[in-house]
Amino acid sequence: MAEAENLVAEIEALEDKLALARQSIQARFIGQERVVDLTLAAMLCGGHALLIGLPGLGKTRLVETLSTVMGLNGNRIQFTPDLMPADILGSEVLETGVDGARAFKFIEGPIFCQLLMADEINRASPRTQSALLQAMQEKVVTVAGETRALDAPFHVLATQNPIEQEGTYPLPEAQLDRFLVQIDVAYPDRKTERDILMATTGTEEAQSHQVFTGEELIAAQRLLRRMPVGEAVVEMILDLVRAFRPDDPSATERVKDLVAWGPGPRAAQALMLTVRAKALLEGRLAPSPADVLDMAKPVLVHRMALTFSARARGEDLGRLIDETAAQMAPAEAAA
Repeated sequence: MAEAENLVAEIEALEDKLALARQSIQARFIGQERVVDLTLAAMLCGGHALLIGLPGLGKTRLVETLSTVMGLNGNRIQFTPDLMPADILGSEVLETGVDGARAFKFIEGPIFCQLLMADEINRASPRTQSALLQAMQEKVVTVAGETRALDAPFHVLATQNPIEQEGTYPLPEAQLDRFLVQIDVAYPDRKTERDILMATTGTEEAQSHQVFTGEELIAAQRLLRRMPVGEAVVEMILDLVRAFRPDDPSATERVKDLVAWGPGPRAAQALMLTVRAKALLEGRLAPSPADVLDMAKPVLVHRMALTFSARARGEDLGRLIDETAAQMAPAEAAA
């Protein structure tokens, strides 16, 4: 009983701290509450996020603000076609000491940080993109046969322009799957855009302040994994993930017709974590089946692919996910 009471007290204290963090973030990144919540959710889960949106929507500003608010050491890499793996990971150089002795010294690359912004990640070649795979999954990098641990916590927030595809390299499925969520950054509404104009075109701008430290974020990530998850939520996660696998008996004819390949177990793991984060951010002690449906699109949309014929007909994967989740909602509500 005492353990349960302690858990409730810790969750409530974290909820208060998260409310302060959101308030501090929105001092510089105005509006777009859904984008802020999804990004915070990814960090609370210890994962990475892929931000997709047109230039000028504040993606870089959001990442810079998060670095300040979460108390993390951040670096930014502008991905270009001529970027090499060593430009990200670092390299060994031959150094001559004062006594004339020569030895190799490792010069750390920008990946040795706690919050890495990979700007326009799809502009780098596949060889360079692959340099991030080990870091994103195992939190280590191997250079010259030696494995080096990255700072903890370690998060990658990558950006991508959905319109301009000339001179870009699509991310491989293995790398897409390593992003916990895909966050679509849309145009702000009129009121939000007015607030942005008034706040950013004067002589002074509001500043964010630090709310978390790296150690506190790690503690929050551990606490999140201790949050209880009801059986109904677990079953909803399994139902939803399996419903998008075209060879699964539970898949609808529409899914079988449109989907080339569906999400794997990592998608179910991501849903299990993100629904807890959503409950935390909304001040609740445990997630509900409705949270699973709400997190379906950001967790699943980059872990699936349409068939060639479906793409040729102009079908949209996000719309298919929303439709299928909506069909599951009545059964969830009745439960």
